Amino acid sequence: MSKVSYYTPEGLKKLREELSQLKDVERPNASRAIGEARDKGDLSENAEYDAAKEAQGMLEMKISKLEETLSNARLIDESQLDSSKVLVLSKVKIKNQTNGMEVTYTLVADGEADLASGKISVNSPIGKGLLGKTVGEVADIQVPNGTLKFDILEISR
Repeated sequence: MSKVSYYTPEGLKKLREELSQLKDVERPNASRAIGEARDKGDLSENAEYDAAKEAQGMLEMKISKLEETLSNARLIDESQLDSSKVLVLSKVKIKNQTNGMEVTYTLVADGEADLASGKISVNSPIGKGLLGKTVGEVADIQVPNGTLKFDILEISR
């Protein structure tokens, strides 16, 4: 079952570059490694050949998965998004009701999530809890150690 994912232009470009790297650089390297191992003699007892074939299989699986992801990827048109509620690509400033800490997150697709730069996945517990909320609402978010309550302070693009 294919699952549609939404990406920014930068995220889609990054996926395409990764696929290109795998196909144009990694795949020929894997084939070369298999050829070199094959030249070393008896294949039935050649661990180097077996390892090279296994690595090639893993690479092909990764390429296939990335191609599937790209085929189901959709580019987000930011001009069409409603900025009154939290959606993909929304920059949301929230306040934890428990400790008063304020944090700003940008909600992005799974492949673009990077907590260090403040980008969280829309499929993460916090991302799911924030989707559809408006300024002034309280988001009750289920996390492994209970429920967190966040005030939605600000939504921007």
